[in-house]
Amino acid sequence: MPSKGRFTKLQVQYLAFIHLYTKIHRCPRAEADLQRYFRVTRPSVHDMVLRLEDGGWVERVPGRARSMRVLVPADQLPGLE
Repeated sequence: MPSKGRFTKLQVQYLAFIHLYTKIHRCPRAEADLQRYFRVTRPSVHDMVLRLEDGGWVERVPGRARSMRVLVPADQLPGLE
């Protein structure tokens, strides 16, 4: 699993949501989808996305909307709580 360290319980929930959303909708999620699900502010979601990217757990294509891809294998992600 790509990693510069261990992730927190909240980070793994974000990863699980992003993975499942992409699987169900066949396209990556928007930050607004994360904001609604986790009931947090837009800056909080953006900060989390940056931390996930810095941790090596997701990758994004700069300048391209809805381009996030989870790098953690699906069998290593828990279910959403």
